[in-house]
Amino acid sequence: MNPAPLLKALALSLAIGLATAASAADPNATCMMCHADASAKGASGKSIAVDAARFAKSVHGEMQFKCTDCHADVSADKLPHPEKLQPPVCASCHEQAVKDYTGTPHGKARADGKTLAASCANCHGAHDILRSKDPASRTNHVNLEQTCASCHGNEALIRKANIPGGNVAGQYHDSIHGRLLHEKGPRQAMAPECTDCHGTHNIRAKSEKASRVARANIPTTCGSCHQREKIVFDKGMHGKMLQAGNVAAPVCTDCHTAHTIQETTRPQWQLAVIGQCGNCHDDFISSYRLTYHGKVTNLGFANIATCAACHGAHDVRPASDPLSKVSAENRLATCRNCHANAGPKFASWDPHPQPANKERSAILYYTSIFMQVLLAGVFIFFGLHTVLWAYRSLRAALARRRGGQ
Repeated sequence: MNPAPLLKALALSLAIGLATAASAADPNATCMMCHADASAKGASGKSIAVDAARFAKSVHGEMQFKCTDCHADVSADKLPHPEKLQPPVCASCHEQAVKDYTGTPHGKARADGKTLAASCANCHGAHDILRSKDPASRTNHVNLEQTCASCHGNEALIRKANIPGGNVAGQYHDSIHGRLLHEKGPRQAMAPECTDCHGTHNIRAKSEKASRVARANIPTTCGSCHQREKIVFDKGMHGKMLQAGNVAAPVCTDCHTAHTIQETTRPQWQLAVIGQCGNCHDDFISSYRLTYHGKVTNLGFANIATCAACHGAHDVRPASDPLSKVSAENRLATCRNCHANAGPKFASWDPHPQPANKERSAILYYTSIFMQVLLAGVFIFFGLHTVLWAYRSLRAALARRRGGQ
C-alpha cells in the first residue's frame, strides 16, 4: 500500500484545520500564512507580500481592520482564493472622498480604462497607509510634492500617459514655494504644496468652472495665503475687470506663472515680468523700450524703473483714478521715488513716447519724420559721395597705369 496519498490528504486536512482555527481567532492570520512571505508572488509574477509590522502601524492596522474588510471578495474560510481579485472598495468607508475622486481627472481617466491614472493607493499607499500628520505619510505636508512627483515628475510616464503640463513637479521644486517646503523652520508649514492649490479628492481640471485653478478662481486660490495682495488686487483695474466677467483680465499666474514662481526681488524676474505686461499692453511696452528706462532693462539691468515701479503691481489703476500712481496728482511723487530732485516739468514728459502717433504728440511726430529724412539724406549723400570718390580714384589709378606704360 502506497502511504503517499494518505500523507498528502492528512497534510491538507491539517492545513485546513489550522486555517480554520486561525480564521476563528484572527482572519488576518490566515491571510498572512501566504502573504507574510516576502518572496511570495502571484501567477503574474507580481509580489503579493504584505509586511505585517507595517500594516500594524498603519491607520487600518491601528483600527484593527481585517483583510476582508477591504478585500470583500475573499473569505478566510474558502482558500485558496481566486488569483484575480476585485480592487478594494474604499467607498465603503470613505464615501464622500471617493465620490469627489470620481469627478477628478484621475477618476475620469480610470473610468475610461487608463490604468496609469492615480488611484487611492497611488497617493495613500496600500497596506501601509498613515495619517497625514505622520511625518512618514505619503500625504504629509512635506511629502506631498514627492507623492505627486511619482507621476507628474516622471518624464517617461508623462510621455507614455500624455500628462498635460509636462514635468510640473520639477518646476515646482525649483520655485519659491518648493524651496520653502524643504526649508527647515516655521516657514515650511506655510509653504503651499500641490493640494493647497489643486485640492485633494476634489481636484478639477482648470477648464472646469469649479476648479480651484480655473482662471477666474486663481486670485481666490492664491489669496488664501496672500490675503493682502488679494485685497489690493480686487481694488485695482485688473481685479475689477475680472469681477466684471472679463476672462481676459490678467490674474496671478499671468505675471507670476503657476509652477515656476520666483521671488519678486530677483532681477531676472523683474526683467522678465516686463514682457508679461507687453502681452496685453503691446503699444505701451513698445514705447517703453524706446525710453532710457527700457533701453537699460534691455541691457539686463533691473535697477531702473519698470512697469510696476510706476504703475504699481497688484494695485494697478488707470491714470484717471486719483489713487493711481501715475495720476496727475501723484505722478511727481512717483518720479521722485527714483529722481529725488525732480520738478513738475520733469514729470510732464511723456513716459510712453509714440513717434508714429500724431494725435498723441505732434511735436514728436514731426521731429521723428525730420530725423528719419535727415538720416536718410545723410546716408544717401555720403553714399553717393563714396561711390563718386571711388570712381574718381579708380580712373586716376588707371591713368597712372597707362602713363607708366
